[in-house]
Amino acid sequence: MQKVSIIGFDGALASAITGVIDLFRLAGVTWARIHGEQPVPHFTTRLLTRNGDHCRCINGITLVSDGSWEELDADSADLVIVPTIGAPIDQVLASNPDLITWLSQFRTPNKSITGQVQLASNCTGAFLLAEAGLLNNREATTHWGFSDRFRQSYPQVKLTPEKLVTVDGHIACAGGGMAWWDLGVHLIERRAGAQVARELTKAFVIDAGRNSQAPYSALQTRRYHSDPVILDLQNWLEEHYGETINLQSLAAFSGLTTRSLMRRFKVATGETPKSYLQSVRIEAARSHLENSRLPVEDVTRLVGYEDVSSFSRLFRKQTGLAPGAYRSRFCR
Repeated sequence: MQKVSIIGFDGALASAITGVIDLFRLAGVTWARIHGEQPVPHFTTRLLTRNGDHCRCINGITLVSDGSWEELDADSADLVIVPTIGAPIDQVLASNPDLITWLSQFRTPNKSITGQVQLASNCTGAFLLAEAGLLNNREATTHWGFSDRFRQSYPQVKLTPEKLVTVDGHIACAGGGMAWWDLGVHLIERRAGAQVARELTKAFVIDAGRNSQAPYSALQTRRYHSDPVILDLQNWLEEHYGETINLQSLAAFSGLTTRSLMRRFKVATGETPKSYLQSVRIEAARSHLENSRLPVEDVTRLVGYEDVSSFSRLFRKQTGLAPGAYRSRFCR
């Protein structure tokens, strides 16, 4: 029986704790019960908190712990999962310096489980791992809505917010708040086998085919810089994206040479003007697809493109879905 320890703290997302516990506890159990077979559980779980205290989650539910994480160390832990931060992130980080210090021991994995994930976070739980220095020079993901903030705070991390689950060495991360089921199924497959994971997804009626956050993300406008010229240009682009725009017209509007524009825009936003304009146009297209029944050809022209096939390829590249599939999933 493999031991899974879930870390509880005040302000955590309750479902990212209780849901993960359900998945691991019922792997090899629910499917067998459905088919009248003898259950074969693969995991035990424990909710561990500071001093074994109760955990008051962001929705007001109080969870009773099974013990204290202070009693567990990296040399004996099988699998440790840090759930989503539901409360304000800065508040949780400031309230848990001892947890962050405790997590820092997981820089080196348990040698007895070589090749396995030993530590995982869900959604904004990655902030706790990053604060402990565990994600430096590692690939990681977090909720797409907090990705810019994460990059600012932890530039040493190789953040890939478009991914739903990342694994780098002995550390795994999952993206959005409800991605705990993707993380749980992934870890169960790695530790108990593909058949157990498949049976679990069928029993829980889980869509196991998700691998990207891109369809759910919104444009992050990267306005945390203080370059007034680039801010004005961003505002202009977001109002005139449907027009014919080239680098020369942007340079003329900004009063910069094309070379200076490219340099300053990249420094301020992390992107080129062209890639930023593409993102603005794709975001506008998403809004049209969600809120109207306009044909894709009309949406293409409204956001500044002429060739539907080129637009569709770009849309799929940025969102993970073709325009029609996106509309089917998100149209109101």
